[in-house]
Amino acid sequence: MEKKLLSTAIVGALAASMSLAANADVTVFGHLDTSMNATDADGGTDDINMDCTTCSVGFKGSEDLGNGLKAIFKLDFQFDMTERNTASSGNADGNNASQIRDRDQWLGMAGNFGKVRFGTISTGYKSTGAMIDPLYRTALQARSRGLQSDMHNGAGENGQGRMENHVRYDSMSMGGFKAIVDYSFDSTDSPTNRDDDAYGLTGLYENGPILGYASYVTNDQGGEDSAWKLGGSYAMGAIKVFGQYEVDDGLISSFGSETPGVTNNIDGADVWHLGGTFTMGNNMLYLAYGQGDERSDNTGGYDSWTLAATHNMSKRTMIYTGYTTTDCDDATGTTVTSLCTNTASGGDVDQFSVGIKHKF
Repeated sequence: MEKKLLSTAIVGALAASMSLAANADVTVFGHLDTSMNATDADGGTDDINMDCTTCSVGFKGSEDLGNGLKAIFKLDFQFDMTERNTASSGNADGNNASQIRDRDQWLGMAGNFGKVRFGTISTGYKSTGAMIDPLYRTALQARSRGLQSDMHNGAGENGQGRMENHVRYDSMSMGGFKAIVDYSFDSTDSPTNRDDDAYGLTGLYENGPILGYASYVTNDQGGEDSAWKLGGSYAMGAIKVFGQYEVDDGLISSFGSETPGVTNNIDGADVWHLGGTFTMGNNMLYLAYGQGDERSDNTGGYDSWTLAATHNMSKRTMIYTGYTTTDCDDATGTTVTSLCTNTASGGDVDQFSVGIKHKF
């Protein structure tokens, strides 16, 4: 369950961090994204909304312990600057946008062995998906438009994108190769699921214009309870191509259930996408297409594509616009993408967005 935090907790935590500055390097950072989104859903709701996509502020730092060893930490808080901090019904994506929530929050150690972190941390499965999405954390990001599965979203102990009670190990890069190990301790103490700890393994290769990875996650609940994927990107001058294929052995399908991550022994909801960008100075054109296969219970099939353009006004500020559509086909009701939940059978969900993103 995601922990709901009060704004005063952020202020107190930030103030406390200042007392550490004398002995540690502390950096305040943030991500702000505001967009206007016109949505047209066949048989559903047509509306224009303002959204703040995963806006956050936090601090991170390290302390040199000597002998090549460092203590490292990060505390990141998500909020919505388009709404007051009150209990609201949430934004267009169905999130409780106005509630302040924690994102990645961890403490760890780094050295010649790599780094190990403890807390609430994004999985290798999720992190690699972000690496091939140039629209990540905008209103047009791949994971919000059905191009990537919901395993790149959410938080919990059942294989969600941000694992709680999580130990993550990242190896040092050796010739461009790197390994990531994820392990989440199940906090539920009962005879039926005492040993149902989720875990995952990711292999990553990154060298110049080439990026490639393979990732596996299971929540170890028995039956159909895992997923794996292959993906990567390749840059050729101004052109960059990317893609990802996710194979569902039950875990992706389970995110269409009332309890995300809890397996119902339903599988088959493979998700894939291909795309590319063309960069001209500070401008970028983006096009991507993908599909989600039907689950073994004959629900969930859809296809989706996004066309967008961005302009970097500086190293930290970007404006963007784009159009995206999802053909829900059989993906109504119980589905692996929330886009189609309230859409008529075989209907489309279209969205036109204009936004601005700033990082500090």
